[in-house]
Amino acid sequence: MLMQHDPFRDLDRLTQQVFGTLARPTSMPLDAWRDGDDFVVELDLPGIDPDRLDIDVERNILTIRAERVSRMPDAANAVATERPWGLFSRQLVLGDALDTERVEADYTAGVLSLRIPVAEKAKPRKINILSRDKQEGADTKILQS
Repeated sequence: MLMQHDPFRDLDRLTQQVFGTLARPTSMPLDAWRDGDDFVVELDLPGIDPDRLDIDVERNILTIRAERVSRMPDAANAVATERPWGLFSRQLVLGDALDTERVEADYTAGVLSLRIPVAEKAKPRKINILSRDKQEGADTKILQS
């Protein structure tokens, strides 16, 4: 029996297109951590030509755009198409504690690494404590002599 319309199969296909699967994610998977005075973000972008990567920051929003071009000459003759291709983008909202003026990017072996330094104003620092008691005591001694 040939079914023209299977609502469950169509729902499954739509869910996979929107949310992706383990074999075909719809977003750029990333890891992020703090390494000393830097915040490090690594994104997996295998098969992306470095000329097809774009990173920009506006205020505290970092945007990463990538495009993977399909190498298949004709999609109609495809035997399997599990690798995602097309345009991908991801936005990261950065806190005010990061210095967005000094972001460094490196793309090696399909991994985009971003190093974002912690802003000087956000680093812990010592506060000097002044004591007026000590100064007043010194002044009082001089006046009594």
